[in-house]
Amino acid sequence: MIEENLTRAHPNAARPLSFVHRFEPARAPGKAPLLLLHGTGGDESDLLPLGQAVAPGAALLSPRGKVMEGGMPRFFRRLAEGVFDEADVRLRAGELADFIAEARAAYGLPAPIALGFSNGANIAAAVLELYPGVLAGAVLLRAMVPLKAAPKADLAGTPVLILSGAVDPIVPADNAARLAATLEGMGAQVRHQVLPVGHGLSQADLTLTQSWLAER
Repeated sequence: MIEENLTRAHPNAARPLSFVHRFEPARAPGKAPLLLLHGTGGDESDLLPLGQAVAPGAALLSPRGKVMEGGMPRFFRRLAEGVFDEADVRLRAGELADFIAEARAAYGLPAPIALGFSNGANIAAAVLELYPGVLAGAVLLRAMVPLKAAPKADLAGTPVLILSGAVDPIVPADNAARLAATLEGMGAQVRHQVLPVGHGLSQADLTLTQSWLAER
């Protein structure tokens, strides 16, 4: 199995973990590990170059979403563009939180900062809301509100960077603003910036993410 091969490539992992994933050990001390969460159609290798660019030397943990949509991996099901299967969001967020705990034990990691794009950013937001404390923070690139009725969560002091696109055809501006307000209401330290771009990532996303992570 790919999962077994990927896991056994790293001697710190005693057994295969619950997600197919890639892991790169830290090469620089003192940096928080990054949990890389790809967008629809990506995989466990998709965001490794981005992680290496924004946090050189940090440990990188990159799982592959378990849901398939038209042959493309995702982290949870959706009913239509922008309409999420919220029961599945909750289920998959729990699975991801469990995987984070498994990986921390296997690789000897502190709580990671999530770096998610699109669908990956949405599942990261769901983990923040449903499982406070599992993530040390999050960079949410082109994220949407994952749950219409957000749970009551204590995210006091949790740093979150949200980067949205002003001409994003997928994420409405008011939706991204509502996510930022929701997380702020839970006590998170949110920085929300709207860039003059669409849904795709830009050099500004890389530069701002790198700068924000350097402050952590």
